[in-house]
This record gives sequence, C-alpha cells and structure tokens, in this order.
Amino acid sequence: MSHQNNMAGYSEDMQNINQTTEDISHMATGHKANLSNPNTSEASKERSRQALEELGGEDAFYGKKGDPTEKNPGNVAGGLKATINQPGDKVSDEAREDAQERLKKM
Repeated sequence: MSHQNNMAGYSEDMQNINQTTEDISHMATGHKANLSNPNTSEASKERSRQALEELGGEDAFYGKKGDPTEKNPGNVAGGLKATINQPGDKVSDEAREDAQERLKKM
C-alpha cells in the first residue's frame, strides 16, 4: 500500500507535511523523465504535466536559460583564470585574450 493511500483522509497540507525539498525534487525528476520518454502514453504525460504544475512548475526546479543571476561570480572568475593559465596547446590565444578582457571587466 502506498504512502498516499495511507494519507487519503488527510488534507493536502497534512499529506505534504513530511516532504522535503529533496523528495519534491525527486518527484519532479520522475515526471520530467516521463515527459521525455517516447514509450509513455499521452494520458500519462498529461498527468506528469499537471503534477509538475502542482509542484511549482518547471521553473521551480530548473533555472531559466541565460539568467545571469544564476552564475556565481567567483566561479566565473575561476573559470576565466583557468582558461588564461591553460597550456598553449589547449587554449587558443584568442580565447586567452578574451578571458583576460572579461576578467578585467569583473
């Protein structure tokens, strides 16, 4: 018997009281996998879409593409420094110069 069947008489808030962020993330991952699986039915995919919306929508689990607020400036600087200090045969001079310019602007 599933956990949800045991909680059937409780309000939705009470059913979700013990769900951690990690639990919710795992549920979302399962639904995202279902949506991309070509072997699942449209009805199953629609239930997964609805479940994802109930969990907060896709943006609740995945950052928006191109959103600069998601980048840690320290990590960006570290990546630029790594590019600058790579051996000559691994990074072009153009890439190294671009990294130096971007690092100066930070």
